[in-house]
Amino acid sequence: MGKIVVIEHLTLDGVMQAPGHPDEDRRDGFEHGGWASKRQDPAMQELMGARMSSAWSLLLGRTTYEQFAAYWPHQEPNPFTDALNRVQKYVASTTLTEPLPWQNSVLLEGDAAGAVADLRRALDENLVVFGSGVLVRSLLARRLVDELVLMVHPTVLGTGRRLFAGSGIESFDLTLAESATTDSGVQLAVYQQAEG
Repeated sequence: MGKIVVIEHLTLDGVMQAPGHPDEDRRDGFEHGGWASKRQDPAMQELMGARMSSAWSLLLGRTTYEQFAAYWPHQEPNPFTDALNRVQKYVASTTLTEPLPWQNSVLLEGDAAGAVADLRRALDENLVVFGSGVLVRSLLARRLVDELVLMVHPTVLGTGRRLFAGSGIESFDLTLAESATTDSGVQLAVYQQAEG
């Protein structure tokens, strides 16, 4: 059985919405898209790459899948782009239908958390999640996330979709497994489910 590894860019006030570019996600009138771009650092790529270097598959919610599918297949070849295009992708959505447009994509049917729990038991490789806030919150509520990789930027936005807001998640403890600070001031922290 593989692990579920969630990788997120966050602001100090917990916003995870649209870290990559201005038009990434304008839901709810969000105007701060691209807030993480100015602090990119090789240490972040190393941290993410370590989770993508062995056997893994990509697990995404609908919104993140649609954004990734519209962007990554059209980028110039590089190791990150090639890895995302090549990897098996599992998509949790109640509104999408197959066939999905991005190569190696499979739609998970039914309750997302239940489908992911079944998939996790069936696969040997890790399931890596980027973004996908609604999906991640449902997985956290069911205690299905094995590792939470957070890149916390020294930025406060005041508005935007947050990782833990309104999630229905009950309290639980995590163990800090790894931490570092980039030259640009981003805190890199890897948390794992606490034993017991």
